Amino acid sequence: MASSNNLKQFLPVIALTSAIAALILLLASGMGTQLGLWHFRTGFALLKYGAFLGIASAIVGSAALVVSSRQRAWKAVIISGVAVAISVTAFAIPYSWKQTAATLPKIHDISTDTANPPRFVAMLPLRKDAPNPPEYGGAEISTKQAEGYPDLKTVSLTLSPEQAFGLVLKTAHRMGWRIIAEVPTEGRIEASDTTFWFGFTDDIVIRIRSEGAGSLLDIRSVSRVGLSDVGANARRIRQFIKRLKG
Repeated sequence: MASSNNLKQFLPVIALTSAIAALILLLASGMGTQLGLWHFRTGFALLKYGAFLGIASAIVGSAALVVSSRQRAWKAVIISGVAVAISVTAFAIPYSWKQTAATLPKIHDISTDTANPPRFVAMLPLRKDAPNPPEYGGAEISTKQAEGYPDLKTVSLTLSPEQAFGLVLKTAHRMGWRIIAEVPTEGRIEASDTTFWFGFTDDIVIRIRSEGAGSLLDIRSVSRVGLSDVGANARRIRQFIKRLKG
């Protein structure tokens, strides 16, 4: 009986300790990858282990919460509640990413013009060691993009190519991108951006062409690593277009 009571007393502490460990794994998965402490696949593994530990901690924390409430041990109730909140967070974040990835096409090269995508020039030397090639993947990628991101199309602007170039460059700077090349005579801008959690480098190329009194803008965003970008490149293009038109 005494051992059973001791276990009940320590349940909140056990739950909180394991919840904090799960949260540490979650945070370390991204920070360690960004700092170059391990390969991004190791970061993915830490993310997965953190999620598993998070759900286990949530179960233990919930049990501790019920027991503590029945015993009216309010300090233990608070500890258990905090443990459950942390555990749910450690599980929910990677789980939501996994669910999002499952609904999106497994591609990492997104372009508003899939028939004739903008091409990288200045970026090529920077991508020479990247696992993903700079060349567009053709009809297979185009078909998958049309299914997953049918809204991404060439942008028509009422500005002249020269005016559009200035606005586009300003918007790219506002997005926080690192500008690699700006060639007004070709209407080409190349830049790179990094993802928030793992710090992956994605590359962007923008093409501006004249169209009557206005201009046409196409933008392409490509990940250097990974089969799927979990929608990162499409989100980046949408955000850019929104800011450009805003």
